Amino acid sequence: MADYDVLVVGAGILGLSTAYHIKLADPTLKVLVVDKNVAAGLGSTVNSAAAFRCFFTSISNFDLADSSVEFYKHLQEAQGVDLKLRFCGYLWCFTEESYKQVFSVLEELKAKGFVYKEYLPEDLSRLLGLRASFGGDQEAQRLGLGDVYRAVFVPKAGVIGVMSLVRFYESEFLKLGGEIQFRTQVTKLIVEPRLPIGLSGEPYFWQDSYVVAAETTRGTIKSGKTVVATGAWLPQLLDPVGIECFVKPRKRQVFNVKAETEALKTLLHIKDFSEVSSLPFIILPKPSVYLRPNLESESFSVGFADEFPRAYLLEEHPKPETDFYKHGLYPIFAKYLPQFEGAESSGGFAGLYEINTLDEQPVIFEDDHGIVVVGGGSGSGIMKADAIGRIAAAVYAGHEHAILFGNRQFRVSDLGLRHRRVEQEKLVI
Repeated sequence: MADYDVLVVGAGILGLSTAYHIKLADPTLKVLVVDKNVAAGLGSTVNSAAAFRCFFTSISNFDLADSSVEFYKHLQEAQGVDLKLRFCGYLWCFTEESYKQVFSVLEELKAKGFVYKEYLPEDLSRLLGLRASFGGDQEAQRLGLGDVYRAVFVPKAGVIGVMSLVRFYESEFLKLGGEIQFRTQVTKLIVEPRLPIGLSGEPYFWQDSYVVAAETTRGTIKSGKTVVATGAWLPQLLDPVGIECFVKPRKRQVFNVKAETEALKTLLHIKDFSEVSSLPFIILPKPSVYLRPNLESESFSVGFADEFPRAYLLEEHPKPETDFYKHGLYPIFAKYLPQFEGAESSGGFAGLYEINTLDEQPVIFEDDHGIVVVGGGSGSGIMKADAIGRIAAAVYAGHEHAILFGNRQFRVSDLGLRHRRVEQEKLVI
């Protein structure tokens, strides 16, 4: 069996960030990352909406995202690492009820230096041609659409090249002497008692036991500690050894719509919100369907994640569903933005959110049996990946606090299970 100090299962963005920060903190450690795919980031990471925002109702979520985005900005502007960051901003539309729920949070974030701008419905109608009210519209009522009461524009938000970020963490980890092994699927975590006594069927519940190795499709790998960062697939490895992580898979579908008409081209390149002359990433009020601007392909991406009555379902290779666009997404966003009337999808993709069902915030903890669990990004793992990696590295090292980029201190137990101390996140799309 191969010997490693740390085995990281999963070469998605969270696994790579964790491996990098563990190795960076202690270059003497022998760290191996394994993944079932042929290259890094080919699971849920590559199938993300590739966007980021520093706007959450949870202060801890805000700190995770804000410090990570500051790090990404530092890499691109100071270190010359092209992450394809584009600060086109987020424009989050609210109904009157949902706005009241976030108003106090806006005031609290403002005290931390959070910058935002509010728009009234008539502003949105003038700038975007957005329809903000649906009084008397029976189809809108049938769709459950909500009137726009306010919109909050967040300039510290936008889109990012996800695979560029993946390549950064992968290359830096390898430069530090880390190892990565692809086409290697972990099928089982191997548990042994610390003091074996030769009983048939051991370890038993009364024995002090720990995870000593991982059984893979390419042999057994022994490690001092095992980091499980497999996203929506976390329960597949943790359930068989009785470790709860409160993570379930939720399908998220994204469809492409080309800006083929003059009205859509004008909308895509609107100049009223940011310096990059782009439509912001827009979240509609109800349901929270979102539109992402794609300047490089002259198109929009429109997406939404599963909600009731859709099942929590682990699909190995999730596919976009034509009817989900035709009968689900299109009737909603075309009502709010009439420029899209008659717009057809030119294709799409689907991925899985690893939803933390407790509070939709990350789950990072070390179990008593040699396992470090890293997951629960709940649709915002990309934008918080650097902070998550730093916190996971601190958990591995047994530190009480992690130091996030910008010298921010974060108590690692806040994202654990035993002494968890975070707020329920309300801004999830």
